[in-house]
Amino acid sequence: MMTQAPETPPQLVDSHCHLDFPDFDGQQAELVARARAAGVTRMVTICTRLRLEPQVRAIADAHEGVFYAAGTHPMQAAEEPLATVEELVALSAHPKFVGIGETGLDYHYTADSAALQAESLAIHIEAARRTGLPLIIHSRDADEDMAAILTREHAAGPFSCVMHCYTSGLQLARTALDLGFYLSMSGIAAFPRSTEIREIFAAAPCDRVLVETDAPFLAPPPHRGKRNEPAYVAHTAKVGAELYGKTLAEFAALTSANFDRLFPKAAA
Repeated sequence: MMTQAPETPPQLVDSHCHLDFPDFDGQQAELVARARAAGVTRMVTICTRLRLEPQVRAIADAHEGVFYAAGTHPMQAAEEPLATVEELVALSAHPKFVGIGETGLDYHYTADSAALQAESLAIHIEAARRTGLPLIIHSRDADEDMAAILTREHAAGPFSCVMHCYTSGLQLARTALDLGFYLSMSGIAAFPRSTEIREIFAAAPCDRVLVETDAPFLAPPPHRGKRNEPAYVAHTAKVGAELYGKTLAEFAALTSANFDRLFPKAAA
């Protein structure tokens, strides 16, 4: 009796994870292998403190299909030296450096550093303009300020951008989409109570959507509450496929094409 070969999973991209975080110490090779087995052939690991860029770059250099981006996370804006445009532009020369950030505004925990966050964001935006690389935005509880800054800055000189782990409101989503930006769907979109977030994604053009894990955070069901990892982006993609009335293979191909368009240095 012949046994049927297991079906090859569709190829996906985890557009945002943090493989340098302590949760993954010494386990990167296993994480990448598990991701590949789940069909996740490419991933972008994000540096959130520029002084750690060499470690993040080393992870990308060590693994095929792993790319990286670097910036100062808004929650660390008051703890880290202010980045310079020149510093970010210089980093972009590396062949696996594919994006600027993450940067942005976070008023949930760190509203007291709002002015400094905005200054840091402006520096990252200028670096995105000069390099032509996409800006990676983190925005939490700062919808009005974020919409105003992105609109004003884009009018002053265009740049490409992804709103990573999108969980903000409908109006900021509309502003971002009107500017030509992308929205990235994380495991939060798969949580049972995330109806409003799913509705925002369902109303967005399907050629402007990415998927991500934000690993080690925000694991989607059935792993919710556990450490997240790039392989689990497949669970979020299943939810995305249902939202758009597509098969998982169709949605995987769609989001991979979207990723290639936004992140040309990491294109398949």
